[in-house]
Amino acid sequence: MVSVKYNFLLKLTGIAAFLVTTSFSAPSFQIALLKYSGGGDWYANPTSLPNLVKFTNHNLSTNINEDIATVDAGSPEIMNYPFVHMTGHGNVVFSDQEIQNLRNYLIGGGFLHIDDNYGLDKFIRPQLKRLFPELELIELPFDHPVYHQKYTFRSGLPKIHEHDDKPPQGFGLFYEGRLVVFYTYECDLGDGWEDAAVHGDSEPTRLKALQMGANILQYVFTTK
Repeated sequence: MVSVKYNFLLKLTGIAAFLVTTSFSAPSFQIALLKYSGGGDWYANPTSLPNLVKFTNHNLSTNINEDIATVDAGSPEIMNYPFVHMTGHGNVVFSDQEIQNLRNYLIGGGFLHIDDNYGLDKFIRPQLKRLFPELELIELPFDHPVYHQKYTFRSGLPKIHEHDDKPPQGFGLFYEGRLVVFYTYECDLGDGWEDAAVHGDSEPTRLKALQMGANILQYVFTTK
């Protein structure tokens, strides 16, 4: 596929801004799993991200490092990862310093994908309001580009697991017109990325989840 550059402008506290440019044909780069406080299982779905990266590298000709990093919400190391994934079933607590660090990361060009693993919703929404008090979570329309990358999802997110008989929804926070947080709710994408034996999902169900995940990565790395 055609190599498309993604410019990642990072602003570090006390340090001049710098530009990182990468592409699908460039040497390997890395994505990360977000570690947070509050007692929630931030470490849920341990096979999900490695499987997603392998699928994306194979089917989209990307060159993402298959070794997934773990990064603390308050660590300056977050600036090394253009894509950070967050999941869990329970409580989430960000300190004021972590909120500022995450905000700097996202404003500077980073991207946070939050996948509700069922039970996260009531905890993450107040934290997102602290993160961007001036913004509102907006449900993405089905014609948003994230649903129309390599794979087309005309009805938005696929439903991987049933919990409350609610439709899956994709919400976003847009900062100065750029999608900086994508929150996938009531669909359990991460469960669908896991090894088949973990949840017993059918291959068609797992394929839909992996295709949607690949779309998210492609959107992040090809949209300026």
